[in-house]
Amino acid sequence: MAEPRRTFGPVVASGLAAAVLAAVAGRQPWAHGSAPGGFGELSATVEAGRVPIAGALSLVVLACWGVLLVTRGPVRRVVSVLAVLAALGLAAAVVVGFSTAPDNVRAAYRDLGVAKPDVGLGGWYWVAVVATVLTLVTTIAAVRLVPGWPEMGRRYDAPAAPPPAPGSEQPVPAVEEQENLDLWKALDEGRDPTA
Repeated sequence: MAEPRRTFGPVVASGLAAAVLAAVAGRQPWAHGSAPGGFGELSATVEAGRVPIAGALSLVVLACWGVLLVTRGPVRRVVSVLAVLAALGLAAAVVVGFSTAPDNVRAAYRDLGVAKPDVGLGGWYWVAVVATVLTLVTTIAAVRLVPGWPEMGRRYDAPAAPPPAPGSEQPVPAVEEQENLDLWKALDEGRDPTA
């Protein structure tokens, strides 16, 4: 098995790309049809070929990747498990969409009075299948590898209050905080603190 730090870039980049691809494919119609007699695809049936839950779940996976990049420790593990659950939901939507998207398009044509439309799965369905497989693989890899991945430094955290000085009731301001206060005081007094 490769060193976990080396897998960070490829897995995260692949996971983000797969989630974006799944989100784009999830917003497109997966099934399309055409009416006999030269009518072609009717615009009223396009919405019936969509599976909106797939787009929503892929956005959840995408959000999980974003959170995974900026968190540490156990939170990271929990978010990676949430990403796997969303990816499994996306896989279920793709499996169910195989039959429901064409059935919904057929029903939309029947509502328009077309008895026997020519209905089939479009290219976006197959893009969604590939993106879903990649999403599952990368999120499962994240759950396994996330403990060894690099984390953001603590310098990006909100500053913590310094410990109180022994015997005093008020906390002593941190050195950086005191320097910042001096800079602001100089500006208030009209002096240039950089000079």
